[in-house]
Amino acid sequence: MISRIDELKLLSQCALADNRDAFGRLVEAYQPQVRRFLLNLTMGDEMLTDDLAQETFIKAYLAVRGFKGLSGFGTWLYRIACNEYYNHIRRRAEQHLDNVPEAPTTADQDAADANQTVHEAMKALNANERTAVTLFYIEDRPTKQIAKIMQVPESSVRSLLHRGRTKMAQFVERDNH
Repeated sequence: MISRIDELKLLSQCALADNRDAFGRLVEAYQPQVRRFLLNLTMGDEMLTDDLAQETFIKAYLAVRGFKGLSGFGTWLYRIACNEYYNHIRRRAEQHLDNVPEAPTTADQDAADANQTVHEAMKALNANERTAVTLFYIEDRPTKQIAKIMQVPESSVRSLLHRGRTKMAQFVERDNH
């Protein structure tokens, strides 16, 4: 992770001088977090994650001059990633396809079973609930930052988290019977 001062310097170089190397350093700094976030939203679909992450960084690069700094650069990137994920969901829904890919399998069967249960439970959530749950429980973001990323009131984030937990608990309970 880069310091806030270095981040601001790099952003200035991108916005004022169209410095691609500076943006490349920002990508290197934020790519692991953005990919992990998208990987969780896509239920482990690495190819889709790569596509969405690439689109996220392309859109960020094209819009970096418009970045106002009202939130952190990372928060802004998460918002772009959310939009890319939601756009993908809409496109798939328009094509009448299942909107959640199957979870990948792993060599360790116990981990695979637990992973599968979590992925199946996440399928019970709508896109907004899945985003809030992923940001809060997996990305460890505070509700205030999630509200900025999702562009909803903080009370809505708390409601989405509550509904998400309830749906996932109901799924796991049903699955155990």
